[in-house]
Amino acid sequence: MILRPFSFTISLLLIIISFLTELAVVTALGSASTAAVTFGTATVCGIIAGEPNQRVQCYQHGLNISVLPNASFEALSGGRSFFCGLRSGGFSIYCWETRSLLHSSFSPKRIYFNYNVSLTDLAVGDDQVCAREVDSGITRCWRGGGSGGYPFPLPGNGFKFRSITAGSGFTCGILKENSRVLCWGGNKIGAEIQRQFGNLSVSNLVAGDSHACGLTMTGFLVCKGNNESGQLQVPPTSAFEFSYFALGANFSCGIKRRNGFVQCWGSGANNMSSVADVSFESIVSGMNFLCGLTTRNLTMICWGPGWSNGVNPAPATTTDLRLGMVIPGPCVQTSCNCGICGILLCRTDSSVQPTVTDANIITDVVDNNDSVAPPLRSFSIKRNSSRMLGRQRSGSSSSKHAEKTQNFSLLELSCATNNFSVENRIGSGSFGVVYKGKLADGREVAIKRGETSAKVKKFQEKETAFDSELALLSRLHHKHLVGLVGFCHENDERLLVYEYMTNGALYDHLHSKDNIEKSSSILNSWRMRIKIALDAARGIEYLHNYAVPPIIHRDIKSSNILLDANWTARVSDFGLSLMGPESDQEFMSTKAVGTVGYIDPEYYVLNVLTAKSDVYGLGVVLLELLTGKKAVFKIEEDGTGPIGVVEYASPRIMEGDLGAVVDRRVGVPEIHEAEAVELMAYTALQCVNLEGKERPNMTDIVASLEKALSLCEHSPASLSSRTISIPSD
Repeated sequence: MILRPFSFTISLLLIIISFLTELAVVTALGSASTAAVTFGTATVCGIIAGEPNQRVQCYQHGLNISVLPNASFEALSGGRSFFCGLRSGGFSIYCWETRSLLHSSFSPKRIYFNYNVSLTDLAVGDDQVCAREVDSGITRCWRGGGSGGYPFPLPGNGFKFRSITAGSGFTCGILKENSRVLCWGGNKIGAEIQRQFGNLSVSNLVAGDSHACGLTMTGFLVCKGNNESGQLQVPPTSAFEFSYFALGANFSCGIKRRNGFVQCWGSGANNMSSVADVSFESIVSGMNFLCGLTTRNLTMICWGPGWSNGVNPAPATTTDLRLGMVIPGPCVQTSCNCGICGILLCRTDSSVQPTVTDANIITDVVDNNDSVAPPLRSFSIKRNSSRMLGRQRSGSSSSKHAEKTQNFSLLELSCATNNFSVENRIGSGSFGVVYKGKLADGREVAIKRGETSAKVKKFQEKETAFDSELALLSRLHHKHLVGLVGFCHENDERLLVYEYMTNGALYDHLHSKDNIEKSSSILNSWRMRIKIALDAARGIEYLHNYAVPPIIHRDIKSSNILLDANWTARVSDFGLSLMGPESDQEFMSTKAVGTVGYIDPEYYVLNVLTAKSDVYGLGVVLLELLTGKKAVFKIEEDGTGPIGVVEYASPRIMEGDLGAVVDRRVGVPEIHEAEAVELMAYTALQCVNLEGKERPNMTDIVASLEKALSLCEHSPASLSSRTISIPSD
């Protein structure tokens, strides 16, 4: 069955598209688009629409294949056997080899990551990957060199480009300085293409196997390079007749602006005629087949002599892929909320030119002042190159995607906190004091103000807590993480503004002197405690498995687990957090930091940090929830010195005497709760294992706690008669 999206969603997307203008968009063997093909394996991939993040999904041999990481991408480009994706914001590039599957997915490999330098114009040739720096226009390249493994050559730092595209063994770009074509690489055809274009200035360029086509500044299409199959013989056209291009080995194709139909030329063009009278938003090509994104429902179809995919082996057969709805252009954020898939380009006046409300986002327009391209069917967006805090965030989100990190003045935050009065002080964090505040628009927030004394300032310089929280939280959005509202950076002042968590920290509820019996707190129920444990675990799981790169919190403790108005737990305080390794097996060597009682012993002794260090901290929190004891406490009965909750509870639980350590304020677990409490206890024991490799990962922990919560919520009659007894005093 072919997936058919809701007609309302499609209509809204197409209305938005119709408002946008730009130059003709081009794509082929190696140009950036929201869809890509790997021609050697007949694999088609697209950026999926209608979901919280713009993830990538592929189609190969009749199967849909989900691609990790499950994060937002803005562009894809494909080569012979692999394809690559540019993460939203341009700070990271991932590539996937498509010749084999690992656990029903393609194995990801990150080839670029840098928050300081954003990239655009991702271009994959048959074996090379190139992209352009947004700020400078300088091009970077990876892989390539064929079987010898030599790196793909670079054009040199002296050349700055407006755009780039890749073919078989060569890459070409349009120079910023004069809009002329420059090509480089091991294939001599690149030099020939450059020679044929000569001094001609072009506004857009696309490469195929051994030729390239470009639009002149007056909107006419010209093609250069190998003409053995007549692929350079452009049919007579008028200016700006085509809105999208795709080039293969022996053919060239374009989408006609007036109706969205595809027209091809070259010896392979006759095999590309099986989709007559179908309107397309975009097209991408392999060597001898073509795929297009249909206007009617934004689904992909493929056709041509090289297209079989193990489903329809007959030449020129058209396959309607079960890939779902693919976005027709990259999604970006603005302050207006009119969108689909998080894009927020809104028409606010009567003209066809869109109004873009974010100053950091610009439409791609003609650089020639003497000509303006007429409205086109498709669209693309470029980002400004700064370290944008308003970047599209990866991962799932419980907030509106139009929400952005705000830059506050010190005066605004001083007014919000009554001049940082003692009455407004509610706690402290990794680098300063936290105050409750109320912004001018009525929002309640928590404001962390960095200390300015010399001693603390030195600590800040070492740990860069402010920079860490700002860099991480500005791109993270998850219902179990405390959200960042904004920041203030004036002179020596460093302040962060968070969502206000109405019900405070878990630590305060568990260890309050007023919490003396079951009725003292809403947290004095096993269901609630297991739910809070699960909430926190889900937040940490997101950091470890779905943030790109992974993040290690380094300071998981009950005072950093906050509760919102609905008693949903959220992980907070990322001042000590680090961007971590890509897997549990990898580690980083770094000076141990954290909180006594929660810090991973292996990390403390060896200075070796892995994601399992957070697992240990969570295990201590689980034991706090089970016992009601602090991470480090004194046993009042015998007057002995401080003891850790791990040392106190672990031996008793291992001996099967869980009832000796469970929190008396919560009471004896009911019949339907006993197995759930026991499961949480044994999960905690695994988490606090001395050796990190013996601890479970966060996915396994979440699964155990989900099962525990499910057991807790079942009817007592449907469960076993297992009981836990609490010894009397």
